[in-house]
Amino acid sequence: MRNFRDRLAVITGGGTGMGRALAEQLTAEGCHVAICDVSAENMAETKGLCEARARSGTRISTHACDVSDERQVVAFRDAVTAQHGTNHINLLFNNAGIAGGQSFLKDTRADWERTFGVCWFGVYYCTRAFLPLLVASDDGYIVNISSLNGFWACLGPNTAHTAYSSAKFAVKGFSEALLVDLRLHAPHVKVAVVMPGHVGTSIAINTNKVLGKPDPLEMRPEDVALVRELLLSRGLPVGDMTDDEIRAVMHQLALSFRDDAPLTAAQAATIILDGVRHDAWRILVGDDAHALDRMVRESPEAAYENSFMQALQQQGHMLWGF
Repeated sequence: MRNFRDRLAVITGGGTGMGRALAEQLTAEGCHVAICDVSAENMAETKGLCEARARSGTRISTHACDVSDERQVVAFRDAVTAQHGTNHINLLFNNAGIAGGQSFLKDTRADWERTFGVCWFGVYYCTRAFLPLLVASDDGYIVNISSLNGFWACLGPNTAHTAYSSAKFAVKGFSEALLVDLRLHAPHVKVAVVMPGHVGTSIAINTNKVLGKPDPLEMRPEDVALVRELLLSRGLPVGDMTDDEIRAVMHQLALSFRDDAPLTAAQAATIILDGVRHDAWRILVGDDAHALDRMVRESPEAAYENSFMQALQQQGHMLWGF
């Protein structure tokens, strides 16, 4: 798939971040897009940005959908075929994701399952729903967004990251298994697993909204106490900070994750689309992802030790959340 003009792409989580950047770049090339998100406001902004640079005649549709709910996914698929007047699509970007459920022991089961539901079942349900439309095309591509946490299940030895990592491992394994399955039964449809490192997105901000948690600046005193304990466990000197100072720190961390990342969402989208153009099935995004991939392969038994993290930092990579 060397170019995307006159193709039809479905993008989940298209309201912000990499989903928005993918939609902008695809529509600029004349690709029709259908995006879904849980935020109508964010989707409207994405649509406006796409329309500002889209080729003439490019169709852009937006759809409210929680990808962790299969009934909503099926309704999303049916709306795409109806609004675009088609019986096939060419590209499926399973991009929607949230964080949360860091500790299997201490975090709530609801948060854990909500995170796993969006990050894994969203990929599964959307692939189930849209695969017949991909098979019906003359050229199809499934792009599943995993993570460096799809091969390294933490954010450092002092930071549990269980729900997100479990889901992203599942996405990676599913994609690799699907690679063989498609070659056998639908060779004109390809699959890629994308493993980004730290990319500047709003996932930290959006997660609180999806999980029904307050903005960091509005945290309750009991929530601040939990955050203080977490930051202290990571060696951060917050013991003497006031509650309002803790709130300000967490708010700034969420903004910093988006605004100070080593790679922008637009840069990540370009890497992903270049991978699709070159028929790649394994796409690493960012120097940190490349470094971690190499290190985990070389020393898998040391991957969760302090020495491993120190070696990573010596190479100039700092992971948010450590």
